Amino acid sequence: MDCDFLIIGGGIAGLSAAARLAPMGRVLVLEAEDSLAHHASSRSAALYEPRYGTPAVVELSMASGDYFRSVPGLLTHRGLLLVAREDQRAEYEKDLQTMAFEPISPAEAQAIVPILNLDVVKLAGFADHADDIDTDLLLQGFAREARAQGGTILTRAKVTAITRTATGWHVQWTGGEAEARMLINAAGAWVDEVAVMAGVQALGFTPLRRSMARIPAPAGHDVSRWPMIFGPGEDWYAKPDAGALIVSPADEDPMHPHDAWADDMVLAEGLARYEAFVTEPVTRILANWAGLRTFAPDRVLVIGPDARDPAFFWLGGQGGQGFQSCAGASALVADLIGGRPPALRADLVAALSPARFG
Repeated sequence: MDCDFLIIGGGIAGLSAAARLAPMGRVLVLEAEDSLAHHASSRSAALYEPRYGTPAVVELSMASGDYFRSVPGLLTHRGLLLVAREDQRAEYEKDLQTMAFEPISPAEAQAIVPILNLDVVKLAGFADHADDIDTDLLLQGFAREARAQGGTILTRAKVTAITRTATGWHVQWTGGEAEARMLINAAGAWVDEVAVMAGVQALGFTPLRRSMARIPAPAGHDVSRWPMIFGPGEDWYAKPDAGALIVSPADEDPMHPHDAWADDMVLAEGLARYEAFVTEPVTRILANWAGLRTFAPDRVLVIGPDARDPAFFWLGGQGGQGFQSCAGASALVADLIGGRPPALRADLVAALSPARFG
């Protein structure tokens, strides 16, 4: 099975790139797991908040907005609520500025989320510019688009060997092998491992665990219209989810690449931080899980050809912002590989390039 573009990784990064590259040549996507988007992509908070992240990530996320708004039913309004104690004013003020919150009174915040404890909540802010993303709709849309243009997407295809050839790459996986002109490394937490397998220098990505607990709607409230609630400096957050709440300690514990699971003590600490701001205790957990948010050393996505071997293309380091940046990121992938002038500013393209690591 020969192809022009072999993409390792069937998460949001790999599938969106496949959809953009399919008109340019034969695309093959290899996903090691039984299903697409098994790891970080299936465990996302599924929020489009384009002002979240480093400046380069924010700009890339902003560049994704037009595409998201063009897909019927993809975005649903959510909003963001920031709450803080008086002794957290410095973190609160920083969040107000970086994420464009408007200050509101604690009483106004309680009118939005009735369970807030005003003995604790002394500072609040609201932002109207955040939306839920229907992640399955987005993933399946990219997969359909890639297949409709001749792309092949395989699951249960764990890569076992990568060999450089005179014309590109020879890749072997469980159940098959292929020759490819270009290799696109969209392997999530495994991006450095894939690079080493291909004989390319690793860039120093770090997978960080993020844990989640799903709890019943507090006191039987209808939480469907509640915004996503943040503690200052993102030391916890809570988000409505199908009639319940997802609560996260916003942990960032370094991990090796693996199928992550939540740590009970980390979850307990995060739930305690959440409980400190509300009047309703957590009485039970419906489910819990964790995902790995993978970051480059500077916490900026890495998109571009390897500095030493341009037939090896990096698409990694989404760090939890893969969904909200995927439209802009995949468009950049296609522009760079297709030899077209990128729609993004030249300094942003440089900030995302793997060449920045020397």
